[in-house]
Amino acid sequence: MCRVLLLFSLVVCACYATFPRRIGSTLRVSNGGRWGTWQTPSFCPDGQFASGYRVKIERRQGSLSWEDDTSLNGIELVCGTRYTTSGNGYTVSSGYSPWGNWKGLITCGSAGQFLTAFSLQVESNQGNGDDTAANYVKFECRNLNSVSRSHIIGDDGFWGSYGAFSWSCAKGSAICGLRTKLEIPQGNGDDTALNDVEFYCCGSD
Repeated sequence: MCRVLLLFSLVVCACYATFPRRIGSTLRVSNGGRWGTWQTPSFCPDGQFASGYRVKIERRQGSLSWEDDTSLNGIELVCGTRYTTSGNGYTVSSGYSPWGNWKGLITCGSAGQFLTAFSLQVESNQGNGDDTAANYVKFECRNLNSVSRSHIIGDDGFWGSYGAFSWSCAKGSAICGLRTKLEIPQGNGDDTALNDVEFYCCGSD
């Protein structure tokens, strides 16, 4: 009996370590890249949601055969409460690839507005050419207790096109965490870095 209880406790602890928030829904898109493996999810602290984000982008490498582009290498969420608009809050990332630099913070801009849906810019499979997979990401901003979209924040990457927006978080919830799909460095092969991402919606815990 003691062994059973101990095993159950370990399973509960392991699940809580991976998913420390109560997830209302998972946001996905259908145009993510095909390469890589899913990383460990990461979440904002209890009572906080994503009010902005940064992306890690590798600049264009050129058109020569040995110049390998990867474009989007990482996504970092900036967390905040419904009373703050600062970009200096807690940040979370589900891993990132080694190339490129972090770009400036983009936020919803108003207290109480959070990220609630996303669209991913992805370059299609290039065959024998240079693949980059995911290039950039845009988000919908919305007040936590509203059902109407406020505005879209984001930019455009170098290659590919944006797909349809994901479903939105339900009223009373917003994006609170993420999980990215990354391809490990390929050595002399073709690197693509970040291929896909999913985001988690949480309510007020």
